[in-house]
Amino acid sequence: MNVYDFKVKTARGEQRSLAEYRGKVLLIVNTATQCGLAPQFKDLQRMHEKYQNEGLAILGFPCNQFADQEPVKDSEMAQTCQLNFGVTFPLHGKINVNGPDADPLYKYLKQEAPGFLGTRIKWNFTKFLVDAEGRVVKRFSPTTKPMKIEAQEKAK
Repeated sequence: MNVYDFKVKTARGEQRSLAEYRGKVLLIVNTATQCGLAPQFKDLQRMHEKYQNEGLAILGFPCNQFADQEPVKDSEMAQTCQLNFGVTFPLHGKINVNGPDADPLYKYLKQEAPGFLGTRIKWNFTKFLVDAEGRVVKRFSPTTKPMKIEAQEKAK
């Protein structure tokens, strides 16, 4: 099993297979527009612009499980992120990342790369790096800035 085995809901409510990203490196992030870490949207967008033609795809998964920081409806999500942060990378339908209703993709990501709290997501903007084979490589904390991830990966 790998990330490509999952289907996710787009912000428009359509099903999309992550197999569409086969061969790309993925940075999967649970997002929230009213989170104190929301300025990371701008760095994620910079990474998207800089590396999308080199095989990096950034995938945002809005989540309202942490202090109701994602009140925007799915239908308004992309527009809100575009206007407020310049986001053009894919944002999906709102999901749960913890608990019994956690999205299957996030259950898998957490199992493959447990964090400080084990298999729970601590907060919005937790990031998972997935290699071009669909394997979860690393988990980054919410406070890890996207540009630090870029620097770490470039140093390898």
